[in-house]
Formats: sequence, C-alpha cells, structure tokens
Amino acid sequence: MLLTAKILLTLATLGYSAIPLAFDSNKTHWFNDSWTPHGRFHCVWQVMSYVYMALIALGLIWTASSVNWQIWLSAGLAACAYGGFWTAVALRKKLGLALVDDVNGVPPFMLPVLGECDANVTLFTTAVILLGTGAGALSLAAATVAAN
Repeated sequence: MLLTAKILLTLATLGYSAIPLAFDSNKTHWFNDSWTPHGRFHCVWQVMSYVYMALIALGLIWTASSVNWQIWLSAGLAACAYGGFWTAVALRKKLGLALVDDVNGVPPFMLPVLGECDANVTLFTTAVILLGTGAGALSLAAATVAAN
C-alpha cells in the first residue's frame, strides 16, 4: 500500500509542478508581451517555487521507508499548492480574476462526457483526486502497520 501511496503522491506532485512548468513557460504566460514584466516575474516566481518545492517533496516521498512525517509533509506541500489554486478559483469573481486569457491563453478543454471545461480546473481536479487517494492509501498503510 505504501508503494501505491508513493506513486499517487508523485503524480499529484508532478501535477502542481511539471504541468504548470510545461503550460506556463511559453508565450501564453512567461513570454506574453501583453502582460506587464512584473506580472510575468510573479508567474515565473510562482511556477519555479512549485518546481523546487516538488523536488523536495519527491525526495521526501521516495526516501520514506514507512508512513512517517516526511511522506505526510510531501502530501501537505501538495495540498498547499492546490489550495492556492482553488483559493484563486473561489475569489476570481470578487477580485476580477479569470481562468483563461481570451487573447493569449489556453483554449477551452473539451471532455466527451461533460462538454467544455476549463483545462486548469480539469487537470487540478484530477490531481486533487490523486492526492486524496494517495493520502487515503497512506492512512491504510499506517493502519496496516499499526495492526501488525
């Protein structure tokens, strides 16, 4: 069960680090001339902070030999990263934020079952499900160890 948890936490960690790095380090974000240089600065700062956080989290995940504080810490780091995203989603109307940039952003994502969905919400919902499932697997692994 611990291996399953590690794999799921790895996928959740890559979701908050590798996905933003791949999708934002291009003309839609980092090199978007319609954004102010200071706005692009904050985007690079945020994405790279998550990449560096993820490197620590991956080290914690894959050096853990049991269900201990270091693997729970990696899950907590992922929860913080996703919590920031969902906070921005929740505050978007109040603060005048948008999930997409109609001029330079990522186009809407089409799901055969649900129709048009936002790509960020779709990807990060999936990643949060992986995180929750990984945390559940960690809890089961800890319970198994405690029972033995």
